[in-house]
Parts: sequence; C-alpha cells; structure tokens
Amino acid sequence: MAESAKINIDGKEIECPVVVSIEGEKAIDISKLRTTTGYITLDPGFGNTGSCKSAITYLDGEKGILRYRGIPIEQLAEYSSFVETSYLLIHGHLPTQSELDKFSLAFNEHSMIHEDMKNFFDAYPSTTHPMAILSAMICALSAYYPGLIKEDPTQEEFDRIAVQLLSKVRTITAFSYKKSIGEPFVYPRYDLRYVPNFLNMMFSSPTHPYKIVDEVAHALRVLLILHADHEQNCSTSSVRLVGSSHANLYASISAGICALWGPLHGGANQAVIEMLEMIHQDGDNVQKYIAKAKDKESSFRLMGFGHRVYRNFDPRAKIIKKCADDLLNKLGIHDPLLDLAKRLEEVALKDDYFVSRKLYPNVDFYSGIIYRAVGIPLNMFPVMFAIGRMPGWIAHWKEMMEDPSTKIGRPFQIYTGEAKHDYVPIEQRSYFHK
Repeated sequence: MAESAKINIDGKEIECPVVVSIEGEKAIDISKLRTTTGYITLDPGFGNTGSCKSAITYLDGEKGILRYRGIPIEQLAEYSSFVETSYLLIHGHLPTQSELDKFSLAFNEHSMIHEDMKNFFDAYPSTTHPMAILSAMICALSAYYPGLIKEDPTQEEFDRIAVQLLSKVRTITAFSYKKSIGEPFVYPRYDLRYVPNFLNMMFSSPTHPYKIVDEVAHALRVLLILHADHEQNCSTSSVRLVGSSHANLYASISAGICALWGPLHGGANQAVIEMLEMIHQDGDNVQKYIAKAKDKESSFRLMGFGHRVYRNFDPRAKIIKKCADDLLNKLGIHDPLLDLAKRLEEVALKDDYFVSRKLYPNVDFYSGIIYRAVGIPLNMFPVMFAIGRMPGWIAHWKEMMEDPSTKIGRPFQIYTGEAKHDYVPIEQRSYFHK
C-alpha cells in the first residue's frame, strides 16, 4: 500500500501522497492542497520545497555526497574529462568512444562565433563586468541562429544548440577578457582540447604564444567538472523557471548566468579572495577575524565556510584543496593567500563555534586560489563558474522540456500590504508618505 500523509485543516482531513526517491528520500506531494482546501504552503527561500523530480544529480548534504547520474563526483574528477562529463549530464549515460569522438568533433565545429558578434565587444566599455557581456552574448546567439530556437526542437537540433553553447561560451569568455585588456582576439584552435583551447584563447598574444602547462589544464578541468551541476540551486532553478514558459534555451541559460552573478552564488569565490586579501593586508591576523566572525555585533562574515545544503564537509572542497596544493607546488608558486586559507581552516575546524554549527570550508574556499595561480582575473571568477555550470543548466532545461507533467512556474504569495481602501483625489490628500 502506497504511503500517504494526512493533514488536518479546519476540521477536514486531507490525504497527500508520499513520494520516495531511489535513495530513500521522502517528500509529501501537496500539489492539490490549494485546490482542495484553499491553503498554500509558505517556505521562504524554498529551503524545504521540492520543485521537481530529476534524474540528473543526487546530493546528500548530511553525508556530504554528490553524484552525477549516479557516479560519485570523486571518480569523475579523477578520471573524466569536462567534455565527457557534459555528455553524461546531458544524455544521461557515459558515452562510447564513437559517441565521445563525435561529441568532441562537434565542439570544434561550433567553437567560432559569428563575425558580426565581434561588434558587440567593441560597443561595451572596457570596464563592463564579464558576466554582463556573457549573459547578453548568450542571449544574442538566438538572433544569429534563429533556426534553433523552436519551441519543440528535434533531438538533432537540440544537440546542436547544446554543443554550440558549451563550445562558444569559452570563446565569448576569452574574447571579453581580451577586450578588457586591449589585446586582439585569439581564435579557437582545432588541434587543442577543451581546456587547453580556452587557455590559449585567454593568454596567447601575437608576441607571446601561450605554453600549455598540463598541471594548469588539469586543475581547470577538475574545477569545471566540480561546478558542472549541483541540483536545484538558485541559477539552475532560474533556468528551469524561465524555461517553464517555453522560453528558448539561449534565453533560459542567460537567466541562469544573471542568477549566478550574485555574491551569494557564483560570486562567492571572488568574495573569498577579497576576504583573504583584506586579512593579509591586516597582518595575517587570523585570530582577530575568527573572533569577528563569532561576534554577533560584527558585520564580518567568514566567506567560503558553510553551505546552504551541506551539513557536512563539501565533497568538492576536499578535491579542490588537494588540487590547489598540487598545482602551486608543481608551478613553484608561493601564494600567501593559500597559506592564510589553510590557517583559517585549521583554526576554524578546531573551534567549537564553527564545528557545532558545521561550518566547514566549501568549494569556493580554494577555487579562487587556483584561478589566481592560473592568471584569471578576479572579476572573471563567476564567469569560470558559468562555463562549468553550462552542462548542468542544459541538462535540466532538456529534462524539464521532455517531462509531460511540467507546468509553467507560478509560485503564490502571502499578501502583507494594505487592506482595500478607496481612491482619494489628489486635492483631498492631506497625508505625507514617509
């Protein structure tokens, strides 16, 4: 017999089905609550609300588990490539060699952007934030490829759009960086793989060709994989909400980029570096800032600690901490901010204030240090996050569009404004608005 939950409202007993996930998680289906009783649920921030069913990513915040399509993130970070992980997320299974070869070849075929789009970069001031350029350019792709924005694209058409977005996003990113520093654009190369190709477009110049360093490419590959999806976060939910209106994939992804821009989401690793720089300039006084973080009267926050979902150690943080260590050691770089980050982590993990609240380092705590070592500027940190998250956004849009039970997103609210009152002509108004 199927499980159900009973809710008593105004003397009536409402029976709601219980939905059980493959991992044993349980949810109460209240989708008919309003039509049956007139009541809605109130859950600010959706901290206790499931918005959909999804087969893409499994996350257990209590146990520190993250899996893409059932595969542990630790295994993908060690053995997979970003292109292969993208295929896994979008298509639901690991590719065969022929499937991967075809997928990779399509990346090269679609790596260029329309030449007319270069005019957009000239129109932006050099001070424009790269996230503003990226969101606008992704949305603008719909104007240059109008044949691919059908409401119900075929599988072949969708595959073309997905590969275009995954491939062109690195070209757009590299071009926006080159524009910001006044250097000529560097075009994609067919002989380079995904990450080395991006690095070459970013850092090569006519006088100084970029030398691909395997350790750098490896570190960025791992970071992109770790960021590829993370269940129903703010930006992914934005992609789904916009896409639920049957907006095309370009528009939906552009909305995800805008959501990711915020310092509480994709901008968090930038905030970590800014915090570490501030502490470093103040004499590396770790104890001072640990005390400020614990002080309720202080506005200081220890960035990079704690997570909305994880109530255990972020599994991505363990991977990226080792990656940061290895990269800086192999490159012979001594970054005082890495030393400072380790000291902060060591002190915090021994302090009962942080331990009791389960405020452990998350992936943002060390990822910015890797970006610094690679040479990526601070304002491009969230853009790097967007490149990594692209396959997850695409996979969720695809899953939602293929689900016949999908409805347009339309949350309700609890109104807290004024009660009904009559309109007063302006000559009779004697009150002042405060």
